[in-house]
This record gives sequence, structure tokens and C-alpha cells, in this order.
Amino acid sequence: MSHPAMGVEEELLLVSASGDPLPRSKAVAAGAEGVDVELELTRAQVEINAPVCDTAEELHRQLTFARAKLAQAAADEGARLLAIGVPPGGVAEQLVTKKPRYEEMAARYGLLVREQGVCGCHVHIDVPDKEAAIRVSNHLRPWLPTLLALTANSAVYLGQDTGFASWRSIMWARWPCSGPPPYFESAEHYDALVAMQIGTGTIMDERMVYWDVRPSDHLPTVEVRVSDVPLTVDETVLLATLIRALVMVALDDGGLGPKLEPEVLRAAYWLAARDGITGNGLEVLKARTMPMAELLGLLQRHVADVLQQMGDADRVAETIQRVLREGNGAVKQRQALAAGSDVVTLTAQRPG
Repeated sequence: MSHPAMGVEEELLLVSASGDPLPRSKAVAAGAEGVDVELELTRAQVEINAPVCDTAEELHRQLTFARAKLAQAAADEGARLLAIGVPPGGVAEQLVTKKPRYEEMAARYGLLVREQGVCGCHVHIDVPDKEAAIRVSNHLRPWLPTLLALTANSAVYLGQDTGFASWRSIMWARWPCSGPPPYFESAEHYDALVAMQIGTGTIMDERMVYWDVRPSDHLPTVEVRVSDVPLTVDETVLLATLIRALVMVALDDGGLGPKLEPEVLRAAYWLAARDGITGNGLEVLKARTMPMAELLGLLQRHVADVLQQMGDADRVAETIQRVLREGNGAVKQRQALAAGSDVVTLTAQRPG
């Protein structure tokens, strides 16, 4: 079995010493020499585009380098770089980046854009073609809530505990073409639904397809967008490794994937967003609740052969156990808030 390449995009937040979003993205991006950085929707966000990688070790090196370089560029501009899903302080409304596309979005969608300074992680995996990407999307749908819970990192928003492990996913669900993708019968089915959204004006174009799995509109890749930006590079690499393994299992299967009751999947998403790794999740194929730790075990078993073939089984098992034992970003944010500690310091990346 061949090993598809993987690419990762991490959205990160720029804040002041007090944790308020700081609109310095253009200067910070310009100062991050040797890192591919994009400007995002608000002026307090930057996005790392890691080079395409073949191994988990290579991806870890690239992301570690990029976060450190970008953190140094932020420090040079009087900012701190946070790996966090939502702003921990300040106010909800943010300044929109001065790019024609983002300004048009602000004109069309109003406060939805100006309050959308959230940070996710997007994983791209090579696939043979668009039809393969559609099959992969169907196969990944049952596992999306588990991936969301595993990487949840947005429990604290504007100084308060939201009651959700992933508040980012709740905020992101307000977009008209977001959340779990529908079940697709073919690439033509996907194209027809996207054309309907564009034709009705709910989205501007195909780039605004924000489903948590989507085929690229110009490359033979599938993009998985379900995650908050993880707190650590280890967790991002874990996410990308699991997603690649899921894609490989789906491609090897060759079928269209299991159909799910949409309301069961919706309930699983909601539970994952609220409780993260600390509560029960929903195994969507049988609509049964079980501890999220057990769902993660099911996921590991589902991709065990592929992980073993790629030499990633031990790394994945060790990282999952560490996250369950020590907590992910959401757990650590709540612990910091309860202890009167600084969530900014917890999530700040070290310059290098």
C-alpha cells in the first residue's frame, strides 16, 4: 500500500500581553523568514502552510520550526502567538483583513465575518482523483466527531469558560455550508449541491465550501477541516497521522462508505464539541454512547494495520495515551482558568 503525502495548515492567533487580539498579521507574516504564512480573515490571525510531508517525523520538524519562527516574528511586533481555537480575551468583533475577498465577505455576511476570528487546523491528503475524494469523505464521516473531541482547544472565550471543549466548532457551524459533509453518491452529486449553494447566494464560490471534509477544487487531494488548531505540535501530527490512515483505509475499501442518520451524526458532533475527551461520545454507526476514550480505541483499531505498515502505531498510541492522561488544550485551558492562571501563557508558542 502506497503512502499518500500530507500537508497541514495551522491558523494561529496574535494577541497582546493581556490576551486581546492584536491586528498585526501583515507585519508578523512579513517577518517570519523561511515560513509560508498566509493572512487570514481577521487581522489578528496568521496561517502556517507546512510543506508537503511524507512522514510524521518530517511534519513534526516542519511545524516546530514554523511555530517557533512565527512566534519570534510576533514577539518582534510586540505580540504573542497562540495555538488556541478562539480569542481568550478582548471583544468578539475583530478587524477584517484588507483583502478584496475578505472585504466582500464582510459586506455580504456582516457580523458573522467580523466575529469569526477562530483558528482551526486543516489536513490535506493526496488521493487519486475527485471521485476518490468523495468516497473518502463518506468513509470519514463516522470518525469526525472523535477527531474533533481529540483536538478540542477552545474552551475559554473572551475570559470565560464556555461550557464547551470546542467553542470554535459551535461558532463555525453558523456558516451556511459547514459542519459534517452530506453523504455523496458521486462527484456529480457534490458538484450539484455546491452549484445550488452558489446559485442561491448562500456562498460566494466553491472556496466557501466549509464542510469538514471537502475535495480540493484544483488538486487531487482531500481536505479535513474538523479540528481546532491543537495546542501542541505533537497533537497536530497525531491528527494528521490519523487522518492519513483513515484516508488510506477508505481508499483500500473502494466502496462509497456507510450511510448515517444525519441527526445521529449531528448529535455526535454536539457531544464532542461540548465534552471533548472527558465525557461520553456517540458511536454513530450503532447510535450508542460510550466514553470518548473507548471511541478513540475503536478509531485506533480501525486504522491499526495501516499505522503498523507506516511505522506510526507506537507514536499514535503513545500520544493518545498522553492526551487522555494529561488533557488536550480544552482540558488544560479549564484547569488554568480554575486555578487563576493565564490561558495566554498556556497557549503561547515559544520564539526560536
